[in-house]
Amino acid sequence: MSQEQVLKTLVSFGLTEIDAQVYVFLAKKGAQKGRDICKALKITKQQLYPSLKNLKKMGIVSSTLEHPARFSALPFEKVLDLFIKAKMEETQRLQKSKDEILSKWQALKIAEIDTSRFTVIEGRSYIFSKIQQMMQETKNQISTITTVPSLVQADQHGLFDVGFSPALESKIKFRFLTELSSQNVEAMRTFMRESRGVKLDFEGRNPNLGFKLFPRMVIRDEDEAIFFIKPRTEASIIEKDDVCLWTNCKTLVQAFTAIFEELWRYSTDIQKKIVEIETGKPPPKVYVISDVETARKKYDEILQAAKEEVIFLASSEGLIEFWKKMSLLKKLTQRGVSVKIMVPIDRENSETVEQFSKFCTIKHVPKNYWSTLIVDGKHLLQFRPPATDLEKPEPMLYFESAFYSSDLEYVKVMKCSLDDIWKKAQSPSAIKLESTLGPYGPAVVPLPKRDFLEKGSDITVIDFKPPGVLTEKDVLNKIINARKFPAKDTPKVISRLYASQAMAIIHPPDYFNLPDMMIQATHAEKQSTWAGDFLVVFLWLETPKGHAFVPVAVAAEENQKDDRVFKMWFAGTPAEHNIQRLKKDEIQVIVHGNTLFAGWTVPIQLNPPKYILPPACLLIEGYGDVETIGHTIVPLSGVKAEMEGNYFAAFVTFIHPASKYSGPGTDGFFARDFVMIKYPPMNKS
Repeated sequence: MSQEQVLKTLVSFGLTEIDAQVYVFLAKKGAQKGRDICKALKITKQQLYPSLKNLKKMGIVSSTLEHPARFSALPFEKVLDLFIKAKMEETQRLQKSKDEILSKWQALKIAEIDTSRFTVIEGRSYIFSKIQQMMQETKNQISTITTVPSLVQADQHGLFDVGFSPALESKIKFRFLTELSSQNVEAMRTFMRESRGVKLDFEGRNPNLGFKLFPRMVIRDEDEAIFFIKPRTEASIIEKDDVCLWTNCKTLVQAFTAIFEELWRYSTDIQKKIVEIETGKPPPKVYVISDVETARKKYDEILQAAKEEVIFLASSEGLIEFWKKMSLLKKLTQRGVSVKIMVPIDRENSETVEQFSKFCTIKHVPKNYWSTLIVDGKHLLQFRPPATDLEKPEPMLYFESAFYSSDLEYVKVMKCSLDDIWKKAQSPSAIKLESTLGPYGPAVVPLPKRDFLEKGSDITVIDFKPPGVLTEKDVLNKIINARKFPAKDTPKVISRLYASQAMAIIHPPDYFNLPDMMIQATHAEKQSTWAGDFLVVFLWLETPKGHAFVPVAVAAEENQKDDRVFKMWFAGTPAEHNIQRLKKDEIQVIVHGNTLFAGWTVPIQLNPPKYILPPACLLIEGYGDVETIGHTIVPLSGVKAEMEGNYFAAFVTFIHPASKYSGPGTDGFFARDFVMIKYPPMNKS
């Protein structure tokens, strides 16, 4: 067993990483003084001695009476015996007390109340346990979006060997959506073969060529759902450090169900997909064009022949290729041909998008779609995302993997899929994070652009630290080394915030009956003056100085008892008098890597009162290179704020259950590591 495996084993038994490192070092080196341990492991005394105290309490480290003391470790085999014995005793104790606990529980009279809530589930074993419980309680069906490795792993853990009521066995379906490839097809074939003996009716599908799957999730009977925060990859399995969000909020579960059903409708039976991959032949209605020049000629040919409509779902590479056809596209539009383009709009391609929008219609969609071109509802050409190959020029890479079809039935199905994506796609808007002006928006949003901050006429920028002055590590160290300062002990500081924070601009469809809005989601670490999760909602409203994003509501965890900070920060805005407290299981902001998920299970009353934001979710996915920036501002309220952060541009997905809507926001950023210190109001010069 390697040292890394030993460390992982010790952590799985409940030790912290530092505890495990200290134990392994002592077990290998024998008795050591504290200063020698610190030097060898490169940790501080403040980290070492709490760890030693913890290990001594467990009985696996002992110390001498001399000064300075020497510390030694129990042999590893004895440590294993101790942990195994402790786990067995704990299991036996729980088993013995189970009947008594259940008896007391059943004696309680529990009132029927609205129990919609969130629960964060961390770690492989707890996630598997929750999914197994969901399956045991299933009455009709389980629906899941997952990966092939995750399905195999679930089978290995016995998730499908669960007991059901005999009366329900024939009704229970297990439906899964997954992406097959030549690398995992054998694993899927084995899984399907072994699942025949399971008391579930298995049915699987693969999404049609190039259509994006939603992140991994599991839904039971439209009653509850688990949503994985960690981004889905082809190799995804459920890891020991995975993080999930479980909810039984009916509106959110219904929204997830609607997303699943839409994807299911436009997917291919898994058995047909297996045959396609194993034979190397696509469906009869789709033909592979393996020659690059032939694919390029077909691309030019069907574009030039367009008479009524061109629909293009573009990747970033696809948009570049389409840009080369600019003169042809202009001629087509002059002839009355409708040209629609859908592409992930980001900072790098925004200028190109602006040029396209002058003569055709262009909308923003989430990333990861394959480039798909449909002309006049008769011709379909699709390009698989190219693998990176530095020896080949980009145009050659793009045209390498092409699929063509002129089968009217198949093209019609694919066009329906693109039409659905078009309906939910968002038009580019001048209302963006970097261009938002007005007396309120810039005052409360810590955006990482000096020119943006200086545009706010009611903002004083005292200090600005551009990229290069601060480093990513500088900000991280401030969070790692931060300690809790009670508000009463720091009269010169209103609050300290150590957090992850995201901002997203949402342009709701007309039927939402909501104006454009901006949502700020924050997860405050425990070192903060007031830890917990909170949201700030802004609406695009008329103000004396023109339209601006105005803060109209704050929704915060109820453990943040003191409203003074929010009231002071949002003084003079509708949000000052609209601070709503939610229970911990009614609001969640979770961060995993460069992904942030925010959700709330109760309506949030906005101001003006005619607007209400129903239960909804935000998925923020950071991309690109990190920018480390700091600035100090004084907004309308006079509250001085020093801010530093590691920022990413971000893609935004907004899930609005009331309308069964899931679509992209048009602009966002993600401050993965964020520090803000607020001081009492000061006079602006």
